[in-house]
Amino acid sequence: MNVSAWVWVATLVALIAVLAVDLLIIGRRPHEPSMKEAGGWVAFYVGLALVFGIGVWLAAGGQAAGEFYTGWLTEYSLSVDNLFVFVIIMARFAVPRHLQQKVLLIGIVLALVMRGAFIAAGAALISQFSWVFYIFGAFLVYTAITLVKSGENDEDDFKENILIRWAKRALPLSSSFGDGRFSIVTEAGKRLFTPMLIVMIAIGTTDLIFALDSIPAIFGITKEPYLVFTANVFALMGLRQLFFLLGGLLERLVYLNIGLAVVLAFIGVKLVLEALHTNNLPFLHGGQPFHWAPEIPIWLSLLVILGTLAIATVASLIKSSRDRKRDLITAER
Repeated sequence: MNVSAWVWVATLVALIAVLAVDLLIIGRRPHEPSMKEAGGWVAFYVGLALVFGIGVWLAAGGQAAGEFYTGWLTEYSLSVDNLFVFVIIMARFAVPRHLQQKVLLIGIVLALVMRGAFIAAGAALISQFSWVFYIFGAFLVYTAITLVKSGENDEDDFKENILIRWAKRALPLSSSFGDGRFSIVTEAGKRLFTPMLIVMIAIGTTDLIFALDSIPAIFGITKEPYLVFTANVFALMGLRQLFFLLGGLLERLVYLNIGLAVVLAFIGVKLVLEALHTNNLPFLHGGQPFHWAPEIPIWLSLLVILGTLAIATVASLIKSSRDRKRDLITAER
């Protein structure tokens, strides 16, 4: 897939325009969106991704479109998992509801910047060293095992890192969020940082950690930097509104971690098989490819990812429903 410079420029301009609209809406009227508003925006962004995929199909063929849709679905699922930690951060620092949109939007912008840097670095590595797929694959399998061991999402999933602890100890902080700015000036003329700055440090470092998982995962589906970048962009767009739309539903997706673990393990194995199929490491099989290693087609990857996430979601909702009924019966007794 040969992507010209003007296509990259047009894509970036369109992305900046959409983000500018989001910033304008929040800047003019910080508020907690209604279910109708959040649902409308999520539907708009999902529809935009589907239309973009059709455009990729018309311009570059079904293979490229399949890679985009599979990558977008994978990144979207991982982004939903990010929301669990965002919920915990919001609760931990008691962010007012009307300021949560601003926190999420800035967090999404930070995520886009970080992932853009990781994508550029990953593309450069892959173009020079095909053996990096061994590392990506092993890392994803390790991440999958970690997800299974960690179990359901809870407050232990977020721990204050050294940067947050240093900021809370070294910076003069106010106890109030004020109007959502990073600093305020007291009546005595002293400048204090608000808790909003600490929240943004927490969100930014969390974005960095999640990028370490998501970028190897998407490169396991497509090596085309343009598709990797756009899949990430469309996965992050609408995440702010999805946060408010899902609300309590996030707590009911108890098996999402297991579903994501299966997805990441599958992509990790796929990467290792691909690395074996194109092997050129001199100390492994004399630098010759392992022809027995199969190449997993994109349609099978999409089917496995869709099926896994669907099963995890349905199983989660069934378990949550049973747990609620059991709790009601226990309370009545």
